[in-house]
Amino acid sequence: MKSIAKRALSAPFRLLPVFARRRLVHAVVTAASSRPPADALRELLGFDDVVTGATNEVALVYGGGVHVKHRLMQYHDFFVSRIRPGERVLDVGCGYGAVAHSIATRADARVTGLDMDHDNVARARARFGSAHLQFVEGVAPQDVPDEVFDVVVASNVLEHVEHRQEFLQRIQRRTRARRWLIRVPMADRDWRVPLRAELGLFAFSDPTHFTEYTRESFDAEMAAAGFEVRHLQVNWGEIWAEVAPRASPNGS
Repeated sequence: MKSIAKRALSAPFRLLPVFARRRLVHAVVTAASSRPPADALRELLGFDDVVTGATNEVALVYGGGVHVKHRLMQYHDFFVSRIRPGERVLDVGCGYGAVAHSIATRADARVTGLDMDHDNVARARARFGSAHLQFVEGVAPQDVPDEVFDVVVASNVLEHVEHRQEFLQRIQRRTRARRWLIRVPMADRDWRVPLRAELGLFAFSDPTHFTEYTRESFDAEMAAAGFEVRHLQVNWGEIWAEVAPRASPNGS
């Protein structure tokens, strides 16, 4: 199936001059806005979904295969600055490997990137080569290597997991990691999130998300999974956090 952007580019719409396309879009939006307010908002938010999807696809191409948000948000720095040279790092849901590569090359760590998507792993292997970096195809938590890691990275991963407490606990048991570095989207990042819910629309920013967070819900979820939050900051409508497994009462 063609992407949203490719479908738009292949349509007769592409052949119109830019000013004509803008006038046509304006007319469509104006027509939608004239409907009863609730119906108008549903339709306009649907248009927004289409535009956002196409923007993300083009931003990936514009960035030369790495989405421009990696550069503009500078969130790699959060992970790199909290990892020491020589540490063993597992990047769960590593995608096409950009964050894993930054950690391996800039923090001088030994990194294993794990992703369930065959194409992502192939892209990562082809693009990001490093003596201290490897990419493995597999599904977490069952395919997580049964090895000791110092750090687990989960960058925009947890929101895609339905049973997150089990996910966190099973990976922790396998890796015996001393700390996790986590990045997740916030549910209260924008007023349109509760508006979508109020209108009966899917409220989250991606149809594959099972949740998005507030600071309170993130703290509660980490506590339920047996972790304590050591550091938390809010950037770009996201939570960036360092968490660690809580010590048991006997100190083990």
